[in-house]
Amino acid sequence: MSLKEQIIEDMKAAMRAKDSERLGTIRLLTAAMKQKEVDDRVELDDAMVVAIVDKLIKQRKDSIEAFTKAARMDLADKESAEMKVLQAYLPARLSADEVAAEVKAIVAELGATGPGDMGKVMGAVKTRLVGKADMGMVSAAVKAALAG
Repeated sequence: MSLKEQIIEDMKAAMRAKDSERLGTIRLLTAAMKQKEVDDRVELDDAMVVAIVDKLIKQRKDSIEAFTKAARMDLADKESAEMKVLQAYLPARLSADEVAAEVKAIVAELGATGPGDMGKVMGAVKTRLVGKADMGMVSAAVKAALAG
């Protein structure tokens, strides 16, 4: 079963269970997926769905930060609950050590030597690690690998 099909099944299960919070989050995700399909005229594969989920999680993190600064814990808690539902659709994330090892391997493959090669390395890293690691962590690992 593809990730997209799993999300649809989870939406049906949330409807049957009358779990309105989970259902709302899953509907938000399906709306984002349909929007991507309509805009780009493509059928989504698992990698594209993971990218959409990643984007939605990043939006939730930004919102939580803003709501926390504004002392609106009720809204921050709501965003946090949505983020937990979305995280269930991500594949297992790589640890910092695994990310560093992958980055070092890619740097060696490309023969990158310094910070000037960052764009080339990041392009290769993004294609290999999309959905498997937090891109902020990946960027820091690339900078460290190219600096040292």
